Amino acid sequence: METGEDFAAVNDRVMSANVYFGAAPIVEALGRGARIVITGRTTDTGLTLAPMMHEFGWKAGEWNRLAAGTVAGHILECGGQASGGNFSADWRAVPDLAHIGFPIAEASPDGNVVITKHRGTGGLVSVQTVKEQLLYEIGNPADYITPDCIADFTTIHVSPDGPDRVLVAGVKGRPATDTYKVSMSYLDGYTASGTLTYAWPEALEKGRAADEILRRRMEDLGLRFEEIRTEFLGYDSCHGPLAVPPGEVNEVVLRIGVRGKDFAAVERFGKEIAPLILTGPPSVTGFAGGRPKPSEVIAYWPALLPKSAVQPEVVVETV
Repeated sequence: METGEDFAAVNDRVMSANVYFGAAPIVEALGRGARIVITGRTTDTGLTLAPMMHEFGWKAGEWNRLAAGTVAGHILECGGQASGGNFSADWRAVPDLAHIGFPIAEASPDGNVVITKHRGTGGLVSVQTVKEQLLYEIGNPADYITPDCIADFTTIHVSPDGPDRVLVAGVKGRPATDTYKVSMSYLDGYTASGTLTYAWPEALEKGRAADEILRRRMEDLGLRFEEIRTEFLGYDSCHGPLAVPPGEVNEVVLRIGVRGKDFAAVERFGKEIAPLILTGPPSVTGFAGGRPKPSEVIAYWPALLPKSAVQPEVVVETV
């Protein structure tokens, strides 16, 4: 979907393939009297949009209302993240995260939605928490594509509506595309990683020396990998080369991992971590759990499929 590469490149290694359906099959199930709906792969937004379509009688083609329901679903889809969890603007201001209340969408037939939470629960619903969630995991904000519609996030109006209440209104939408997204996974080799902790003094220098020693030994053994990645936790594991060097650190955790198609080479890497403890820099600890074992790399292959190529089936059963 992203590069146009031919599916034949991974066809013989595919492990799973799931089509993202939208709200329509759930709406059908609700219309046929289902009280509990169990789906296969369905968009997160469709889980919220479907009950709105069922309750308010919204139909395909009412793009603004479908977009409003889609936006509501996007706000709810990450649970407590819209009610103060993972809140970067002022996380200290969020009360009682230990008992966070999950967000609720109070929907209206015109498409306006109030985001709130149960009284007496922790967390925070504010314009800022809702806006952070709106920006989460989106690409082009004017083209939020789902199987049900395309929502234009640049048209959203967000305003306070009382304590822990936020009004979301004005959402505009456009016609849906003629394709479904297919989420596929495929086997793409093996990986293994291990960690060692180096203590003060010269903790970072020791960790870097250990990394260099380990890489040299793997080279001497003729081991070849698609990637070798080294991180120093607490120093550069989040920001890499952009990390601002601190003063002398008290300790660092060296984490090194490899990835490749050769299982034997990845397995051999795991046997080189423990010997480094007594044949490398001093003041090392933190080795536990035994030798790192190779794990399969399950890679991701997104694709598009014409909607005409697949038909969801709704089965309603009574108990």
